Amino acid sequence: MSADNGTLYLVPNALDFGIEGADEAVPLDEVLPMGVLRIAARLEHWVAENARSTRAFLKRVDRIVPLARPLQQIEIVELPRPAKGGKPAASPDLGPLLTPLRGGADLGLISEAGLPAVADPGAALVEAAHAEGLSVVALPGPSSLLLALAASGLNGQSFAFVGYLPVEAAARATRLRELEALSRKARQTQILIETPYRNAAMLQALLEHLQPGTRLSVSCALTAPGAFSRSDSVARWRAQPGVLPADRPAVFALLAE
Repeated sequence: MSADNGTLYLVPNALDFGIEGADEAVPLDEVLPMGVLRIAARLEHWVAENARSTRAFLKRVDRIVPLARPLQQIEIVELPRPAKGGKPAASPDLGPLLTPLRGGADLGLISEAGLPAVADPGAALVEAAHAEGLSVVALPGPSSLLLALAASGLNGQSFAFVGYLPVEAAARATRLRELEALSRKARQTQILIETPYRNAAMLQALLEHLQPGTRLSVSCALTAPGAFSRSDSVARWRAQPGVLPADRPAVFALLAE
């Protein structure tokens, strides 16, 4: 890699994206290191999952560390969105997004929430940067997946993130049984997520299809006001299922006995 090239910084975001009022209630310096905020404040080029939420993030940064340039002068380019329906589209050419790096400027990559490139489309840009021999630096910050795993008390030595499950009930039930069987065989924690408005449906499916002795953990709205984590056997969850909010992100984890 050339010393004349810039660095691609993977800048973590807060986990409260979409939670009304959370950006006012939780200052960024309570969830992100000051070193990260200083780097974010000086970056003039960004690649983002969503430009609007990135501008909101930078406004929060500016309250703590003044931005090097006015927000209106900062370049924010969105990652190409995946095609919906039909045949899978060819992988887009992400090379143009790396242009600032080739000119010697540093570039920030940010997700809507948490660590970019982890359960996030930004991974493709990181891959493209490595393919050109460009410098990549991941900055420290919150990951809902790892925070939920740590808070769960489940097996943190062997775990897998499986993303979203099928929405259709029968397919989802089949997938849950597959994950439970894999967890039991490998003694491996299985971590999954769901769109917040389907939190209740996911919890219901977990309680309906998992075995009573399987351990289930739910972490909700991590680092935001009202955050909680609960781990218990499926049998005890069934006895006291509780209610999950439909407007707060949740992470689900299971470990079969």
